[in-house]
Amino acid sequence: MATIDRQTATLALAHALAAAGRGLPVFPLSASKLPALRSPHHGEQPPVHCRGECGLPGHGVHDATTDPAAVRALFAAAPRATGYGIACGRAPHRLIGIDLDIDTAYGNDSVGALRQLALQHLFTIPPTVTVLTPSGGRHLWLTGPADTPVPNSAGRLAPGIDVRGSGGYLVGPGSVTTHGRYRLAPGTAHLTPAPCPRALLRLLTPPRRTTGTPGAPGTPGAPGTSARETPPGRRGEGLIHFVLAAHEGQRNTRLFWAACRAYEHGFGDAIADALTTAAIRTGLTEQEARAAIASAERLTRGRK
Repeated sequence: MATIDRQTATLALAHALAAAGRGLPVFPLSASKLPALRSPHHGEQPPVHCRGECGLPGHGVHDATTDPAAVRALFAAAPRATGYGIACGRAPHRLIGIDLDIDTAYGNDSVGALRQLALQHLFTIPPTVTVLTPSGGRHLWLTGPADTPVPNSAGRLAPGIDVRGSGGYLVGPGSVTTHGRYRLAPGTAHLTPAPCPRALLRLLTPPRRTTGTPGAPGTPGAPGTSARETPPGRRGEGLIHFVLAAHEGQRNTRLFWAACRAYEHGFGDAIADALTTAAIRTGLTEQEARAAIASAERLTRGRK
């Protein structure tokens, strides 16, 4: 097993160096898809909010670099890394990741949802780098303009569609996780990330205003507010609608899937009551709804 671990770590470094050579900022990941280096501020009181200003490694996506020597140093400090993350929103590519979660067991059709958005808003996804995930999903790589930062979001465009933008990261192809390997889709290895269609970019970055009445775009909780600024209830709005749309036979599985996504992105507790209420409206009892959400919390936190 030790030999396999060393081989996996060596391959992860090789893939990360290749990505860095293409101008993609990278950093090491563990098999859980989380940053492989522990924060140098772990356990400090009061908590330290540092993005690498201290000069030490261990700041997750903020460690990402294209410098080969720095990449090697990061992986040397994380000998059990099995993959690498690619920072989104950073020059020169300013990567935008469209994460399509494909899971028919939960009635989720993110590919169909993206196709419907394209028809409704008159855009097409150009041929671009596509990464296949171990769960059967896919990541579409697009690039954005320098003056338009794209926020991260989960389920805001449609259920099952997550967006990785500024401050977020994608698992790089060649990475190995507890669920399997990420790999380039056939026929896309020779491609470069394509520019994000303007109509889609408008959906990813709704208009924002700095003044106006409460509820106007740009105010907290309003459309156009970034994921970091948006209250958890608004960030989970797409997940709640996903639960409300459940038909008989889908209620429990849709609720469980939505709760897993919420806990994965760190706001499960904040919308647990709203998910429960939505599930009750579809026909579940409160006891059934809370049991499904509790199961999702245990499963998701167990993965971390």
